[in-house]
Amino acid sequence: MSDLTVSRHFVQAALAGAIRLGFDTDAMLREAGISPDLLRIEKARVNSDQFSRLLQIAWSRMNDEFLGMGPRRARAGTFATMCALVIDCPTLEAVYRRAWQFSRLFEPMVSMELITGPQNTQLITRIEGDIYDPHYFLRESILVIWHRLGSWLVGQPVELKKAEFDYPRPAHGDEYRHIFHCPLAFESEHTALTFDNRFLSAPVIRARPEIHQFLKTSPADLLSRPDESNTFTGQIRGLIGRDFSRPLPDFDWIASELHTSPQTLRRRLKQENTSFQEIKDLLRRDTAIYYLGRPELSINDIAEKVGFTEPSTFHRAFKKWTGVTPGAYREGERGSLSTQG
Repeated sequence: MSDLTVSRHFVQAALAGAIRLGFDTDAMLREAGISPDLLRIEKARVNSDQFSRLLQIAWSRMNDEFLGMGPRRARAGTFATMCALVIDCPTLEAVYRRAWQFSRLFEPMVSMELITGPQNTQLITRIEGDIYDPHYFLRESILVIWHRLGSWLVGQPVELKKAEFDYPRPAHGDEYRHIFHCPLAFESEHTALTFDNRFLSAPVIRARPEIHQFLKTSPADLLSRPDESNTFTGQIRGLIGRDFSRPLPDFDWIASELHTSPQTLRRRLKQENTSFQEIKDLLRRDTAIYYLGRPELSINDIAEKVGFTEPSTFHRAFKKWTGVTPGAYREGERGSLSTQG
């Protein structure tokens, strides 16, 4: 079962370049197991497996890892070549410096530059030339891929102190809370990520055979399925589990399992841009969406599985999460949506 869901916004944003260049994006969606009808629902979400497949299909079909949004094409295999070059680096700092050297070989350049200060380091986006990025997907992807690749190579999340963007807060800005897990700043001088200098000396722990396995689904998986195992959000998701038919653990128990006080845990969740209630709500939402894709389950069965004793309460909650009833959502997934009601 896929852990997370991805907002409709990112599905449409990822295809913006393909649409402009005249590709058949409906065919791409169907091949990824996503009904184009589902995207007519404003708050629709797809599971991370579907989103990962869609990105792989689009990259392959377009032979462009910038998905038609960059100042030039990045032919398929560019990211894999960069990974092959950085896997032998001793530390995270060496990884980012070598990745910068590699991406500077292409003109116009699309890269991230490592700038170190007395205590903090910044990864600053450097894009030359004109880009077609109406929904900011290219710029977001560069930040996410470089950050998560580094975290994967050193086997621990590089904790971010700040994420900055040189553009106004977009309409989907709320989604950024769950992408970056740190304070956000828009209309900044740069688009950049800031982290503590101590991560620069983190050793690369991955071996060359691991990179081959990793590249079978990356960078798509880096965008669709972040490793949250070392965030408090991810650990709480793991402790809650997926069986909502039994009473959920309370916050004090969760805090004791994580060897911290409830006050500290609340503060840490606030730093990760979330709360215990939101984690529970989003887990329920994602689980409900997963079960709606299983036609053998009735909507009443699903209500029970996600912890609602009254189907009517489930209907209300689901409509709040997605803007439509569970029945309308299921029709959209099946490609038989007649209204958005």
